[in-house]
Amino acid sequence: MAQTQLVILLTSVALIIVGIYAAIFVDNIIKKIIGISFIEEGVNLFIVAIGYKAGGVVPILMPGMDTTWFASNAAYPLPFGLVLTSIVIGASTLAIMLALVMVLYRRYGTLSTSVMLADTSKQEEYDE
Repeated sequence: MAQTQLVILLTSVALIIVGIYAAIFVDNIIKKIIGISFIEEGVNLFIVAIGYKAGGVVPILMPGMDTTWFASNAAYPLPFGLVLTSIVIGASTLAIMLALVMVLYRRYGTLSTSVMLADTSKQEEYDE
């Protein structure tokens, strides 16, 4: 089972690296948002891998269970709770980022970040 955990950890690291590359080096703003989502999902997968316990049982104490056996065999519930919270927060921030992309596209007419940053024609109106 330790091999499964290693594969999950390597997958999470790969997701984070691909996400960092996309967020920094890709010019399209939607692809940057997808990269940020990759980073988030890689971190979530990493947290789940940390909370994994080989041979663990669901952390719900049922009537009649021996508490010492349960304490030694139950999976860690905190990482899974953190991941569920992170998924909810990630979905809402993704929606906000995509809404901002719609506003930027209406203003600039492109999704290229280099064009948006190089456009100074609109900036002169706000400076006055």
